[in-house]
Amino acid sequence: MYRDHTIGVVIPAYNEEGFIGDVIREMPDYVDRMFVIDDCSSDGTWEEVQQAAKEDAGVSESLVEASGESLGYAQEVQTDGGVRTDGGGMLAERAIVHDPIGRVVPIEHRENLGAGGAIKTGYLAAREDSVDITATVDGDGQMDLEQMTRLLDPIVEDEADYAKANRLLYKEFREEMPPFRFFGNSILTFLTKIASGYWKTMDPQNGYTAISSYALDNVGLESMYEYYGYCNDILVKLNAKGMRVADVAMPAVYGDEESSISYPSYIWNVSGMLLRDFLWRLKTKYLVLDFHPLALFYFFGAGTAGIGILSGLWAIYTEITSSAGIFMRGSASMMLFTMGSMFIMFAMLFDMQVNKDSEIQIHD
Repeated sequence: MYRDHTIGVVIPAYNEEGFIGDVIREMPDYVDRMFVIDDCSSDGTWEEVQQAAKEDAGVSESLVEASGESLGYAQEVQTDGGVRTDGGGMLAERAIVHDPIGRVVPIEHRENLGAGGAIKTGYLAAREDSVDITATVDGDGQMDLEQMTRLLDPIVEDEADYAKANRLLYKEFREEMPPFRFFGNSILTFLTKIASGYWKTMDPQNGYTAISSYALDNVGLESMYEYYGYCNDILVKLNAKGMRVADVAMPAVYGDEESSISYPSYIWNVSGMLLRDFLWRLKTKYLVLDFHPLALFYFFGAGTAGIGILSGLWAIYTEITSSAGIFMRGSASMMLFTMGSMFIMFAMLFDMQVNKDSEIQIHD
């Protein structure tokens, strides 16, 4: 427990043999629950999770005996053959939730669901356990667990509903990131600002996060994006529900494990998801739940700019094929494009104004 709040940590694991055990063993003592999700690994990840959980349980039990406190949850669990049977419908359909081993709740996916799917499973389990704050930590050991309290504090102090690490806020942090990864991250940072409405927030790909139980209950967990890009998706959903986000400066940690992500395809797929999320946010936040003309500014601006581009291309085509005068057609298309761009810029300014109190940056 941390400052009178129960803490759960979701740890997705896919082929993390040699890494996941250290993450479990090094988890801070104030963490009440670790939801470790094995996403159908083909190596010894599952065995390592169980062994590390038993080792951690021995340490945890000795700490409990010394302090006279419980490990966190007095919730009674019905089990059948070592498998928890109290899971909700969605959780039971996608995963096998085993009996807790000390603080660790070992969870096996029935099929490989990807990084976002594992996070979603962990969130579902944490929500059922009524955890006050749920953090997410990768299973590869590339996140500094000593920094976790910096993510928890804004939520405990009611300054934010969701907190995330930011590796881009300081130059010395950015320099630790490989150049190609930094370039891709910068592109997705810009696109996510537009899609989510959190204009100050950076490094949206960072999976080191913490979320309050209130946000977890209201963010629409069932429709959460289940592949890479889930971090971007949840920011959009949080904004649509008016949640506050804290962007916490934090150095990057790169260990021995190499990323298997293909960044060109990753950026392409996530960009498409962000476009869909952006349109959904405009409709939900500014047309359904409330009304603000910025949504109309975006739609009208995009339409007008699009017509300007198409008419400009047509003017060039007719000039090439028939030597028709391009000046009038070109001028009209330029005016349409400029007008559309101005409407889009006004919409962005309105969006920034609406969301200016929904995010904070934490430097220290």
